[in-house]
Amino acid sequence: MTTTKRTFTTGALALLIGAAALGGCSNLNHRENRALTGGAIGAAGGAAIGAVTGGSAIYGGLLGGAAGAAVGALTADDGHRHR
Repeated sequence: MTTTKRTFTTGALALLIGAAALGGCSNLNHRENRALTGGAIGAAGGAAIGAVTGGSAIYGGLLGGAAGAAVGALTADDGHRHR
């Protein structure tokens, strides 16, 4: 298999998996959406900090993602507006 063909196949597979994963996120309530967003932001931030400081980007991403998901879920207001 040539390199160009392998790159195209890998890219198409990644696109298909990404689309299937995002399709599962269409029915989230407010708390779940906050947890998912917080987890994504925390994972990206944790991986970046882990890589910059010379630590492990993988462990930084795991810890940051867990912390971000917890904070996102715990700070959700259940969709009620307070006056």
